[in-house]
Amino acid sequence: MNTFQFHSTKTIQLAKDAFSANENAKFLSGGMTLLPSMKHGLIQPNHLIDLSKIPELQVLEESNEFLTIGAATKHDTVATHPLVQSAISGLAYLASQIGDPQVRMRGTIGGSLANNDPAADYPAAALALKAHIVTDRRVIAADEFFTGFYSTALEEGEVITQIKLSKPIKSAYVKFKQAASGYALAGVFIALYANQEVRVAVTGVASGVFRWEEAERAFLGSEMKPDLQRDDVISDLHAPSAYRINIAQVLFKKAAQQIKNNS
Repeated sequence: MNTFQFHSTKTIQLAKDAFSANENAKFLSGGMTLLPSMKHGLIQPNHLIDLSKIPELQVLEESNEFLTIGAATKHDTVATHPLVQSAISGLAYLASQIGDPQVRMRGTIGGSLANNDPAADYPAAALALKAHIVTDRRVIAADEFFTGFYSTALEEGEVITQIKLSKPIKSAYVKFKQAASGYALAGVFIALYANQEVRVAVTGVASGVFRWEEAERAFLGSEMKPDLQRDDVISDLHAPSAYRINIAQVLFKKAAQQIKNNS
């Protein structure tokens, strides 16, 4: 790992000032991807700007329509907080399945969304829950936020501050874990809203998270094994593409049954 200067900041403005004043700087949230990348020499920032102590990034509150979670909120807090468990139980369960206890105590929801790993869990929740990603500059709908492989709509120096998640009537998340990492070999999040609106989002299967519209139609019908056809389905040492597609179909059925059994 290269040498670097560490900047502990207490406000978003101070963090932005430090980023602008220092060349080759990176924001640090939980560091679950950033620090391993530095250890392996994949990136070599000269300055790390810590966001974890900024109060604005740790809010957790509920309104009639939304659950708002600060970007620096730890996975463990999302998993165990009574507000999350009562408002969006599927999200609390998702957070409880991320990595291991050490990762859940350090990793943050904002850091995961900003990194947009194709096998990460939170992007599926954000897409299914009609999230609005609030930054220091604007609000980005989840449908426009995830733009590709490890890619988002965030601009250079832009900081996620909060995530506003629409509260569904019911939600469920089911994933099949990679044995070594705990990342999703496939993961399916279903959110059911009023007036029979349903959103199904899939992670771990393709080059990025995506809505599975065939599954949304299947949920409202009788076919529980919807078709899944994409050009970017992953085939790697963990699983071939056909296996991932089959697993996604199985997981969708399990998640759908969870929601319907709780009616």
